[in-house]
Amino acid sequence: MYHATIIPKKLLFKHPAGTSRGVYTDHQVWYIRLTHDNMPGKTGWGECAPLVQLSCDDIPDYEQVLQRFCDQFDGTINYEALRNYPSMLFGFETALRDLHSQDGTLWESDFARGEAGITINGLIWMGTFEEMSTRIEEKLKAGFSCIKLKIGAIGFEKEMALLKKIRGRFSKESITLRVDANGGFKPADAMKKLDRLAQLDIHSIEQPIMAGQWEDMARLCAQTPLPIALDEELIGINDRMRKIELLNCIRPQYIILKPTLHGAIRGSEEWIELAKERNIGYWITSALESNIGLNAIAQWAATLKIEMPQGLGTGGLYTNNVESDLRIIGEKLWLVKR
Repeated sequence: MYHATIIPKKLLFKHPAGTSRGVYTDHQVWYIRLTHDNMPGKTGWGECAPLVQLSCDDIPDYEQVLQRFCDQFDGTINYEALRNYPSMLFGFETALRDLHSQDGTLWESDFARGEAGITINGLIWMGTFEEMSTRIEEKLKAGFSCIKLKIGAIGFEKEMALLKKIRGRFSKESITLRVDANGGFKPADAMKKLDRLAQLDIHSIEQPIMAGQWEDMARLCAQTPLPIALDEELIGINDRMRKIELLNCIRPQYIILKPTLHGAIRGSEEWIELAKERNIGYWITSALESNIGLNAIAQWAATLKIEMPQGLGTGGLYTNNVESDLRIIGEKLWLVKR
């Protein structure tokens, strides 16, 4: 018999994490602790980490709903019942896999064996011009060849100045630049901003306008001078036919998948299948999970063999994170086997 227990935890950020929706200082998550009567001494851990005002399952009675699923859990994941609760589904998927794993290997890969690292981007959180400039220098000094700036906090001209400062020193062959607008542009002036960003050889821009404006986003993706990646646009689109409608309508250059937000592992793999059919690129990003969730996402991402940098560098954000064998060395995330 399986036993699923909930353990709540409030993660505390080392520094306020600025986004276009405001500033995070803490993050409430719930761990699923899974055991089985016939497996004494074995425990499986999964993380349920919805994001406030972003996750489609950010609901007032989250813990009560999760408890109900835990009470009903019999070892078989009810994907249909959990379809609209992706952060919970991710917790169950990974806890069950962890319980039945050997030595913490959730998915077999060179990464899981500690033999290879995953190249990641250096993420620059929103802040003042000076703060962001300092963070950029720190990432460059650490050896990152892909820098991603969250923009929308200090004004477009200042953000352009930051990007020009990098591009003035490094070519696109030396440093890849990504930006994440988090839906901060208006449809009316988005193209002008995309044109200016394109002059700096930007690799891609995430979610230039707010999600839900399919026709406007489709127009931008058809005419854009630099690749557009969808992120928030995918949240809450959990039905296969609806996913097909979105991709067929918007036709983005990339989609960015965060299992906690985008249907857990099962739902993310469905997005990948549909994207490949349409020659749409993709990469994987964590969504502010603690090291339990990040470890699972990284191990899964490693099996996809994506050559471009992934967004898996959020493990060092918290003062009270869970102990982990994950390490960022240079621009790579490693699972250091003890």
